[in-house]
Amino acid sequence: MQDNDFKLCATIAAKARVLLEDLRLHVGMPTGGGNKGALNETRDRLTERLRRLGATVETIPGEPKPTWLHGVVPGGHVPAVAVVRRPPRKPSKVPVLISGHLDTVHDPSGPFKALTMAADGKTATGPGCVDMKGGLVIAVAALEALSEVGVDCDWTVIFNSDEETGSYHSEKALRAEAKRCLGRGGVGLVLEPALPDGSLVIERLGSGQFAIETQGKSAHVGRDFETGVSAVTALAERLVTIAKMPDVKRGMIVNVGPVEGGVATNTVPDRARAWGNVRFPTKAVADELEAKLKGLEANNAVGALDNRAGDGPVHAEKGGELPIVRVQTSFNRPAKPLTPGTQKLAELAKSVAEGMGQKLPFGKTGGVCDGNILQDEGLPTIDTLGVRGGGLHTPQEWIEIASLVERCQLFAMLVKRLAEGGLEGR
Repeated sequence: MQDNDFKLCATIAAKARVLLEDLRLHVGMPTGGGNKGALNETRDRLTERLRRLGATVETIPGEPKPTWLHGVVPGGHVPAVAVVRRPPRKPSKVPVLISGHLDTVHDPSGPFKALTMAADGKTATGPGCVDMKGGLVIAVAALEALSEVGVDCDWTVIFNSDEETGSYHSEKALRAEAKRCLGRGGVGLVLEPALPDGSLVIERLGSGQFAIETQGKSAHVGRDFETGVSAVTALAERLVTIAKMPDVKRGMIVNVGPVEGGVATNTVPDRARAWGNVRFPTKAVADELEAKLKGLEANNAVGALDNRAGDGPVHAEKGGELPIVRVQTSFNRPAKPLTPGTQKLAELAKSVAEGMGQKLPFGKTGGVCDGNILQDEGLPTIDTLGVRGGGLHTPQEWIEIASLVERCQLFAMLVKRLAEGGLEGR
């Protein structure tokens, strides 16, 4: 390590208490459930700190998402995306695109609301403390520390507010910034939490959403049962077919839930719906899965769907046979395989960590994140540079307090190496 490396690490180590208090502040702002006020306040606080470092802030309106996705509220809040850019004063070896999401999965009105320290002071629990408020805290602090010790870096930070629900609102902005950074020879760094042992994820499965809707004919169960066509039965038959699709050894995963259908036990249901999620390791497997799901419509005998291109309810055309089945898919997060560029970037991060006395083993996961989107645009990306912890998406979500300083130092040193030395020799 060089003298200014020690100075950078010491500067961050001196901020241990500040990092913890900053985490406490942001954990206390409930950004789950599309909570507009807290999301906006979090974004404003973080972007203002980066603005003080000489960055410009661009707010990009979010894109609408398909209305058939489960949980979409028509006319609901569409969050904006903040893109914060700081060009260097002199040419940088490798510019970096840093991505972090402001949202969590936790109910803002639920009981899990604050950062609570364990008795030994080594860990704490709190909504989003590790996924990914801890990552946001260390990233901003790292950039401030780099500026404080006089390290000139070329970075762009993108903050979105819908990663936990698929990044539909922010995908266009993410792809645009990835393409821009790639054109300048840059790389992507994402602040998702490390695996519990501190591992850096270098491969991820892809993910997609789907919905099945069936249209039948309602009838009174006691008087006119034979004239009815059960949409629930039609849906159930197809769910049995879906249950045979997974092939875990190939990385082909299909899950269904939630499911709804019918309004009363004495009425033949004329409508039923189910939503699901798929995971896949390659585009070929994704295409195979999508074809199988779309194939569930094959039994639509004569009738067609009168609004197949839309997002509204299914209706049979005049003369069409019932039941009618409609399948909609959105495989918007491609798989993230290990590429040569990402391998080189991961090896650099590992070298930096080892030079600081830290371990950085490599791992894989079936989870997805915005790193999938960035790398799909061709940008070499590593995406678990955040803090250590576990219990993601549960009321037991926890963070290892020591990782605030350690991962902040690692992140800052990696950005410094990229700015000064690039990826040569890696």
